This record gives sequence, C-alpha cells and structure tokens, in this order.
Amino acid sequence: MSRPELRRYARQLLVPEWLDAGAQERLRAASALVVGAGGLGGPVIVQLAGAGLGRLTVADGDTVALSNLHRQTLYSLSDVGRSKAEVAAARVQGLNPHVVVQTAGQVVAGNVAALVAAADLVVDATDNFETRYLLADACAAAGKSCVWGAASGTSGLVSVFGPELGLRDVFPDAQDELSCDEAGVLGPLPNLIGSLMALESLKVLGGVGEPLRGRLWTFDALTGRSRTIELRPARDGSSSFL
Repeated sequence: MSRPELRRYARQLLVPEWLDAGAQERLRAASALVVGAGGLGGPVIVQLAGAGLGRLTVADGDTVALSNLHRQTLYSLSDVGRSKAEVAAARVQGLNPHVVVQTAGQVVAGNVAALVAAADLVVDATDNFETRYLLADACAAAGKSCVWGAASGTSGLVSVFGPELGLRDVFPDAQDELSCDEAGVLGPLPNLIGSLMALESLKVLGGVGEPLRGRLWTFDALTGRSRTIELRPARDGSSSFL
C-alpha cells in the first residue's frame, strides 16, 4: 500500500484481528457488486469504499425521489431526479480515489450472470424478491457468496448466503413480502441494517471473524431486541427458521 493509503486506513489497521489476517490487502485486491443504492445499499457503498475495497460496481436503475431522502443518506435535495447509481459512484470517487468504481443499471436476466461473475462478493440491497431471487440464482450458479439484508416497517434481517445455503432455501415463497413503498419504514432502520451488511461484507472479503453464514440476524426497532437464528434449508415450502 502507498503511504497515503496507510494513513487513510490507519484506524482499522490498529485492529489486531484485521491487521494480523492481512485483511486490508485482501480487501484492496477484491471486488464487490452492490445491487441497490437505496436505504440498505447506501451505507454499504460508502463504508466499503471508505474501508478500501479495490473495485466496486453499483447497480441500480432508479432515480432519486423526494420520498427517499428521509432514509437514503447518500442523497440530497439537489439529487432528486438523478440516477442513484451515478450519484453513488460520484460519492465514492469523492470519498476514496483509490477505489475503482463503475455503474450498472437495473439487474435483469440478461446481465445478471456477467455482473455476478465479475465480482468476488455480491451484496443484495434490493427491495423486491423478484430481483433477490434473480441474484440468488446467479450466485448459486457461480458459487458466489451473497450478503443479504432486508428492512421494512420496524424490523430488519441480515444473513450471508452461499452455495451451501441460498435465499431460496430459506425463503422459498415470499409472495407476501411487502416493500418499503407498501409497508413503510423508519428512517434509521435501513441505515442500521445496511451498516451491518457492510460489516459482514468486510468480514467475508477480509477473511476475518465469523460471517453470518447459515445464520439469520433479526432486529426489532421498537424494542431494540436482536437475535441470531440458525438456518436450515426449508423442506415444506415454509421459511426454515420459523
């Protein structure tokens, strides 16, 4: 690493587990695909860039809306109507010029395989299960890990899926899942969940700690209670942790 990089990452290099594992160099050599640059994806994008990820692809086909601003802290009033991916990429470039960042539009069947294949890690920060399943299937086919999170109303979930246990194994039928547009969401909640997704991404890419593989972290914003649930593949069409 260059001297400016050493100064930039000095505080996390003081963490023994991070330094002793050579995690900073692994992160610097790694690439991630973040799908969704909203309430969940925003904290992931900023914190991976700040931590020193080598290459970042931001995929989002939406534009900034006024109703996003209470929770999507990447954006300001002047960004309304602009591409989320482009604004997020500019924020990354302004934060850390050592990160190579590129953008993609909406993830669809025609581009998902190529996007997933080009990344070491996929972060699913989307808000609908159609795209979530599309990403899950592409990750399973490519043998890639996927950091997954969800926030709606007053509750949030985070997990790390992989070839052994994927999204479809845990949520085989999510037809009743409500988006933020339907269920609403308290502004700080997606930022909290997104920050934990960023932390899980750093653990996976840096090779430190125990990522949430095979486990689901849940949070209730009204009570402040959290718990971690062991997962197993669903066999009867219902979620395997219930």
